[in-house]
Amino acid sequence: MAIERLVLFLDDKNFYNGARRAFFSNSDPHFYGQINPLELGNLICSRPSKTRRQLQEVRVYTGLPDATKEPKTYSAHMKQCARWRKDGVEVTTRVLRYPQDWPNSKAQQKGVDVALAVDFVALAIDSFYDVGVIASTDADLRPALEYVIKKCRNKCHVEVAAWFTQQTKNRLSIPGINIWCHRLNRTDYDAIADLTDYNL
Repeated sequence: MAIERLVLFLDDKNFYNGARRAFFSNSDPHFYGQINPLELGNLICSRPSKTRRQLQEVRVYTGLPDATKEPKTYSAHMKQCARWRKDGVEVTTRVLRYPQDWPNSKAQQKGVDVALAVDFVALAIDSFYDVGVIASTDADLRPALEYVIKKCRNKCHVEVAAWFTQQTKNRLSIPGINIWCHRLNRTDYDAIADLTDYNL
C-alpha cells in the first residue's frame, strides 16, 4: 500500500482563538489555547483513514509583533517560533499592521492567510503533498481550497481541521463539495497543548 504524504497548514492565530472560544474563558491564562504544531500533525496522521499516511511537513503561518512597539510580546513570539523551528516546523511570519490609534485599537494580521493560501496551492501544483490539511476556519482560504480541489484532484486531496464542541461547530466548508474535517475535541486539545508561558 502506498504511503500518502500529509502536509499540515496551520493558521496559528485563528486556531489559537478557536481553541480559546471552544474550551476556555477570557479570564483563563493567555497560554491556554496554545498547541504544539508538530503534535497536531502527528495526531491528524494517526487517525484512521483508508490509506497509510506519513507526516511530510508542518507549516505554521503567524503574525509577528513589531519589536519597537511591543518588545515583550515580540520576544515571547520569537521564543515560540524558535520552539516550533527546533521541532522541524516551517514557520512563515508576517508583521502585524498597527492602526493609527494603536494601542486603543488592536494590531491586525495582514497577509498571513494569503501566504498560507499561496503555499497551499503552489505545493499542490508541485506535487509536494498527497494530502493537504488546513487547520483554520478563515473563510478567506476557501478560494485556495476550491482551486486545489478542481485543478489538482489527480495529484492530491484536501482536508480541514477545526475545534468542535456542542456549542462550537465552525469549520471551513464549500457548498456542494464534500471536504473531510478532522473534528478536534477537548481531549485532543489536552493531548497537544503547549502550556509554556513564553513571556517568562
